[in-house]
Parts: sequence; structure tokens; C-alpha cells
Amino acid sequence: MYLIKSPLLLKWYYPSLLWNKSRTEKVIYLTFDDGPIPNVTDFVLKTLKVFNAKATFFCIGDNIVKHPEVFERVKTDGHAIGNHTFNHLKGWTTDDETYLENMLKCQELTQSNLFRPPYGRIKKSQVRSLKSLVWTLDSYSKLQTPNSKLKNSNSQLKIVMWDVLSGDFDINLSPEKCYRNVIKHTENGSIIVFHDSLKAFDRLEYALPRVLAYFTEKGFTFATL
Repeated sequence: MYLIKSPLLLKWYYPSLLWNKSRTEKVIYLTFDDGPIPNVTDFVLKTLKVFNAKATFFCIGDNIVKHPEVFERVKTDGHAIGNHTFNHLKGWTTDDETYLENMLKCQELTQSNLFRPPYGRIKKSQVRSLKSLVWTLDSYSKLQTPNSKLKNSNSQLKIVMWDVLSGDFDINLSPEKCYRNVIKHTENGSIIVFHDSLKAFDRLEYALPRVLAYFTEKGFTFATL
């Protein structure tokens, strides 16, 4: 059971999380979770390039380690990188210390101030812990990462959610319905979730180029977060 459009109640309960961007500009923010992996992420990159679109990729650390060449292609193409934990941990069923350590392990690879909790499930205590971090080498040293070479951004972490969920991960959803989910619910400033994963590929392959074509024709642009 999942909601395509994020409800106002959820946004109210987690007000410090980023759900959407400005509603005044015709800009859409495509995001891709769970990569990078060969073939699927490559398909996404090629499709985005056709439409001169930029996106944000929330990467799993373990996949970065396994497929560093795909990760480099994402960065080379000018897309933004986000942290999606090292092992795709579900915050609701993970203790805070383990969750933070797993996120920081991925952070060594992504070096990003963007974070998306897997499944969109995160405890308020985990939000507080993550928000309290200062993205400097000193703060990582205190968290027992003495060999860190992370960039000093001095900016607070942005925990990114979404206001439109494509449903591409749902194997019971038709590719056409996945496309319609996005078309129906997207508006100015929407943050949309797709997945560059094998599980989602059948629906992603159908929906992504059609979504890009539809909104490009309507004068929207696609930007990074």
C-alpha cells in the first residue's frame, strides 16, 4: 500500500524534510533511487540526455562500490548525487546508531548534502541526528572516520522526500499506469521518484521517456536538487 501523492498530513508531521520545490516556476525535479547499476542507470542517462534533462540520483553505497564506472558516468553527465544509505536500510526498523553509521559509510562515497531515507521511512530521532551533523572533516573525525577525505561544505544536510511517487517499483502496476501516475499528479516544483533498479525497469523504460516528452512539450525544464 502506498500513496502516489504525498499527503499534507505527512508534510506537516515532517516539516523539516524537503517535499517539493517552488510552485511558481515550471521546473520538475526527477529523482532516481537505488542505483547505480549497469544497463538500467545507463538507460536513464541516455534518455535524460535526449531531452537535455538533469536529475538527482540517490545512490546506495554498496552499488557504488560494485559499479564505480556507472557512478562516474552519472557524475560526468552533470547530474546531482544523493545518499541513500550503504545498504538500503529502513529507518523504522533500524536503531539510530546503526542507521547513522550506515549513512556515513555511504557518505564517504557520495560526498553529498542530499539524503533520502530508503522507503521514505525515517524516525524523528534519526532526522534530528542527521540534521545535527556539520559537514566538515572535523565532525566526521569525531564519528570515528579519521581517514575521511570528504569535502567541507559547511551546509546542513537536506533530507529529501517527494510529492509524486511513480510506483515503478510495483511489479503489479502496468507501465501505462506508472506513466499516468506521474502525469496526473505532477505540478510546478514536483519532486518525482523513479528507481534505476532491475525490479522497476519494465515500468521505468516505458514511463520515463514519455514523461520527459510530455512535460517538455508543455514547457517544463528538468533540474537537479
